[in-house]
Amino acid sequence: MTETIQSPARTDGQQIETIEVSKFARFKSVGITVVNLTIFFTIWELVARAEVINSLFFPRATDMFAALFNGFADGTIWPQLSHSLTNFLIGLAISAVIGIPVGLLMGASKVADLILSPYVWAMTSLPRVALIPLLILIMGFGNSMQLTIIVLSAVFPIMVNCMAGVKTVEPSLVRAGVVFGASRPQIYLKVILPYTLPFVISGVNQGIARGLVGMLIGELLGGGGNGLGFLLDRAGEQFDAPMLYATLILLAVMSVGLVQAMRWLEQRAAPWRDISRA
Repeated sequence: MTETIQSPARTDGQQIETIEVSKFARFKSVGITVVNLTIFFTIWELVARAEVINSLFFPRATDMFAALFNGFADGTIWPQLSHSLTNFLIGLAISAVIGIPVGLLMGASKVADLILSPYVWAMTSLPRVALIPLLILIMGFGNSMQLTIIVLSAVFPIMVNCMAGVKTVEPSLVRAGVVFGASRPQIYLKVILPYTLPFVISGVNQGIARGLVGMLIGELLGGGGNGLGFLLDRAGEQFDAPMLYATLILLAVMSVGLVQAMRWLEQRAAPWRDISRA
């Protein structure tokens, strides 16, 4: 007689211990980040006070934080930050809506790949700044041009990663689905999409980085007098180093915040990724 071996159920004590370990790991990560940033800004302040570099080009960290606080207080930064963040999120959403389905289609269909891949790879390798004169000629200066350059910057990395994700699906998984009688749509939904999900997240992360570059290019060169790019350009023209560095810090915080949001989404959508990293 064959005996069925059952794994023992986890007790309440074990579950509480797991939660406590998870909380400790989270607090440890936050603590390390706080200490790291504190050391970084302290070194910045000390180097700036020693005037190793001319203060015209390298202000004190305290002056930078003062410029950041005053910029929010007097309303200088809020409109520019809101403009950039709104444009970027709209552009990233459009890029995801276009890039994910097209990339998955290219990975699943050889015909679609053969037709679309030359254009996708050409646009992926083309420097976005080269498109600015053409976009200004077609759309003029303003918000439409800035939004378009964000989409063109972010959509192709998303496409390429989604396509690569589908092409790297283990054939054995697909064959196993066929053996168990799964239809083609079921194989796509139950096997290919879950396997490809980490590639989709990675593509969106790359799209975030490329999209931020496109956003800055559009705001710096596309006119309109709005956005963090405009604020950065104006601070440079006025030799306002504290505000210039404050704008760079805002861009860094914006980028890290969006990437962390994607990591949170990945943990919810693909929890097995955390298990594989452990």
